[in-house]
Amino acid sequence: MDLVPGQSQFHDDSAGVPSSAQASAAAIGHVIDIAGSNSQIVLDKAMLDRLAGNPDPSIAMSGQVGAQVKIKVGAVWLVANVRALQLDPASGAIRAQIDFLGEGDEERLTGRLYKFRRGVTRYPVPGTEVYPVSSLDMKEMYAADERPHIEVGTVFPTRDIRGALFIDALLGKHFALLGSTGTGKSTSAALILHRICEMAPEGHVVMIDPHGEYSAAFEGNGAIYDVSNLAMPYWLMNFEEHCEVFVTSSGSNRQMDADILAKCLLAAKAKNRAAEGVTKLTVDSPIPYLLSDLTNLIQLEMGKLDKAGDSAPYMRLKTKIDEIKADPRYSFMFSGMLVADTMSEFIARVFRLPGKGKPISIIDVSGVPSEITSVVVAVLSRMVFDYAIWSRGEQERPVLLVCEEAHRYVPNERNADGSSVGRILSRIAKEGRKYGVSLGLITQRPSDLAEGVLSQCGTIIAMRLNNERDQAFVKAAMPEGAKGFLDSIPALRNREAIICGEGVSIPIRVALDTLEESKRPASSDPLFSELWKRTGGEEDSLARTIKRWRAQGR
Repeated sequence: MDLVPGQSQFHDDSAGVPSSAQASAAAIGHVIDIAGSNSQIVLDKAMLDRLAGNPDPSIAMSGQVGAQVKIKVGAVWLVANVRALQLDPASGAIRAQIDFLGEGDEERLTGRLYKFRRGVTRYPVPGTEVYPVSSLDMKEMYAADERPHIEVGTVFPTRDIRGALFIDALLGKHFALLGSTGTGKSTSAALILHRICEMAPEGHVVMIDPHGEYSAAFEGNGAIYDVSNLAMPYWLMNFEEHCEVFVTSSGSNRQMDADILAKCLLAAKAKNRAAEGVTKLTVDSPIPYLLSDLTNLIQLEMGKLDKAGDSAPYMRLKTKIDEIKADPRYSFMFSGMLVADTMSEFIARVFRLPGKGKPISIIDVSGVPSEITSVVVAVLSRMVFDYAIWSRGEQERPVLLVCEEAHRYVPNERNADGSSVGRILSRIAKEGRKYGVSLGLITQRPSDLAEGVLSQCGTIIAMRLNNERDQAFVKAAMPEGAKGFLDSIPALRNREAIICGEGVSIPIRVALDTLEESKRPASSDPLFSELWKRTGGEEDSLARTIKRWRAQGR
C-alpha cells in the first residue's frame, strides 16, 4: 500500500512517540467510499502502530472500533465513528467502515476543531485525508453547552472529559435505561436520579420500585412510601381498574359481572356529597364511596330478580369485595379509613407538591399482593397523566415517572396480559410529553417491552446486554448514526454505558461515576463464598423470619 499523505510530517530522529499536537496533525488514512451516513476509509497500519503509545488516550485509540476520526472538508472538520475494520488480503490495507457523527469549524491558527454540532452539511470526496481525533477535539465535541445539564461520568477513552446529559431533552422526550442483571443498572439509575434531584430540589419525580431497592438510596432527599404508609384510596381507581380487582369471571360472564358492577358503582358514587355538584358523573369519576354501600347495592339488585333470574354474578362480586375488605394485605388501599376525600392530600404527597427539598417519591410496591401490583402501578401512572391533563391552564408542574422492571408492566404482544397498566404506560410514552409527563423506563429485557414504547424514548442509555435478541431490539430502536456505538454493547464493562439520542449532543460511551455508599440502592449481589462461611444464630433468625412471614409484614 502507498504511504498515506501526511506521514512525512513526522521528523522524529529518535523514532519515539510523536507528541499529541504532531499526531493530530498527521494523516492516518484516506477516504475511499462515500455513502450517506456510513462510508469507508483505508487506514495505514504502520501509522496506527506508531500512534498506539501516544500519551493522549484518544490518539492512541485512533483507528480502533469505537474510536473517532476526523476528515477536513473546506474549513470544516467532519467527525466520524469507526464501526468495523477489515483487512484487504490483496493489498494488506485496513479498510474501516465509519458513521458520520457531526461537524465543527476549524480554528485557523491551530487547526483545532471548535463549535461542534450534530449532522453533516458537506461530504468529503474519495481520496480526502483522515486524521486522528485528540482529547482537545473530544473536549469540544462533548462540551456541555449553556443548556441545563447533569454530569454522569467520564467519556471513553479520555480520563477527564465529562459526559453530560441535557435535562430538558432527556426528560422532554422520555428515556430508557437498559442493561443485563449485574451490570450496575440500579446504581446507574440512582446516580441519574440523584443528579436530577440535586439540580432540581423542587422537582416532581415518582419512582415505581418493585423490589424495595431504592428506599435506602433516597432516604435523605426523597419521600419513601410502601404498604405501611401509602394509604392509596380504592375509589381513585377507574372502572377498568375496578374490574381487574373485583371481577373474577371470564368469557360472557365477565361482561355480565362488569355491567352489574358499573350500575352499582355509579349509584354508590352518587350517594357521596362530593358528587352533588358533578353534572357528568361517570363510573370513572374519582368520587369517594363506601365499599359497604357498593355491596348493599349489589345485594339490593340481586333481590330485585324474579325467580327465573340467576344470582351467581351478584354473589361472585359481593364475595370478592367482602374478601378484599377482610384481607389485611389489602388494607393499604381498601381500608375503611380511606373513604374520606383525601385526593388532594394524596396527590400532593406522592407528586411532591411542594417538594420541600425532597423532590422524589419512591413507591415501594414489593409488599403489595402480586394479584393487584399491576393495578396499583396503573392507578399511580394514570394519576400522573390525568393530573397533567386536568391541570392545564394552571402553572405547569411537569412530573417524571420512572418505572423499574418496565417489561413487567408494558409487555410485548407475546407476553401481553391485557392489563390496564400496559395501556396507560403506552399512552404516556406516546402522548405524555404534550402534557408535561416524562417517562423513564428501566429494564434488563428490552426485547420483552412493547415495541412502540422503546421507540418513543428519545434517549437510550444502554449498558451491557448479554442476550442477542435484546441487542438487536435496541439497535432497531436507535438512530442510524449510533449503530456503530451499539455494536460495542456486548463488550461494555460494568458501570459503562452507551448514551445516544436527544439527551446528548452526539452518541457517547461513558464510564459512569461511582456513587457514595449511602446513596446506592440495596441491590448488590450476595457473595456466596463469604456468606456461606458464617454460622450461628440460625434458630433466632428463623423464628423472627417466620413471625414476619405469618404476619405478612416487616
